[in-house]
Amino acid sequence: MSSMVYESFTGNRTTESQGGAGRKVGAAGKAVVIGAGIGGPAAALFLRRAGWDVEIYEARSEPDAYAGLFLNLASNGMRVLRELGLEKAALAEGFPSPKMAMWNGKGKLLGVVPNGAPNDVKEGVPSVVIRRSALQRILVEEAARRGIPVHYNKRLVGLRQDSGGTVDAHFADGTVVKSDVVVGSDGINSKVREAVDPTAPAPRYIGQISCGGFSHAAKLKPTPGMQHFIFGKRAFFGYVVKESREIYWFANLDYPGTPRRSDLEAIPSDEWKRRLLHLFRDDQPFIREIICATRGEIGRYPIYEMPPLSKWYEGPVVLLGDAAHATSPSAGQGASMALEDAIVLAKALRELPVSQALGHYQSVRKSRAEQVVRFSRERSSNKVALNAFARLVRDTLMPVLLKRMADGERLHWLYAFHESFGK
Repeated sequence: MSSMVYESFTGNRTTESQGGAGRKVGAAGKAVVIGAGIGGPAAALFLRRAGWDVEIYEARSEPDAYAGLFLNLASNGMRVLRELGLEKAALAEGFPSPKMAMWNGKGKLLGVVPNGAPNDVKEGVPSVVIRRSALQRILVEEAARRGIPVHYNKRLVGLRQDSGGTVDAHFADGTVVKSDVVVGSDGINSKVREAVDPTAPAPRYIGQISCGGFSHAAKLKPTPGMQHFIFGKRAFFGYVVKESREIYWFANLDYPGTPRRSDLEAIPSDEWKRRLLHLFRDDQPFIREIICATRGEIGRYPIYEMPPLSKWYEGPVVLLGDAAHATSPSAGQGASMALEDAIVLAKALRELPVSQALGHYQSVRKSRAEQVVRFSRERSSNKVALNAFARLVRDTLMPVLLKRMADGERLHWLYAFHESFGK
């Protein structure tokens, strides 16, 4: 990629009075969103409500029904979907899970804790386990209904700010799109982040990978309202069982080196099944039954997080979601944090000139996002106890700690986000 494409972000700056950056408050312009995952379409929907002309550009040639498997959409993210009128669609597609049960590998219950704030269920916005592709489809279909174009097979190769303050987005197929604001929601390997800060740190591998898939086992009873997590002897396991007996499951395990996703995908799915069965050989037998009953491929990917960035925007180009603050899945907050970003960013761009809006957005979101990344990292580091003494200490102390968390107050900060967008 030519550095010339990014020269306007490292060379002379345009003045705030020029082009799109100098619009009056409330005078919306053109926004280009890079990435059609979760945060990108949500940001586009809020920006359209704020009066912006919005288009979404996605590198993939089409939606991937298997990418990302499933996720925990926490209640704070569900509240953002409520602002978009989409929480009922998410509830219909997903598996409400307002509680989480923690077990050790031998079947001892360590405790039950809330997966959300105390009043979420009463207010109709419980945390939900949902296929990532289903959540993405809900958002993209709503974008189409709102007249927001989604362009696929558009791989971003560079951005250039012109003398009028607008930005040209250059794509691999030769397409060039001009806009007043570019929103980079293009994931942990963000190209937009390179434009915002060419010196930004690289994503950091946390030393674990995640595997998972979908199974069906008639012997296992449904787990209404509850996710189950098992601290196995050698790896961590989580699952839910729907009323149809379909099972969503995942495993986190230590993995040396710094693997790329392509490295893991090059290993056949049957080999991953063999490895997982070996890892869980001394834990509850039903774990191996779930793995054996997996339908289709076992998904696998390395877990990376973003070190803190010094800035989330440069000129009229701004980062959102994993591009700014990718986190491990241990807190179940990745999708919800991207949705939070989307509403805060769009609201700022509705009410302030661009430069002030992006600065306000960063000041509101940065510290909270970094707190969640740290919290999730701490949870990841406690998933596996590799010797008998460590497991004894964990099984003795964890019930006490989980009991203290049972009322939800200790994690109130995590789930309490609520931002009203208005009409």
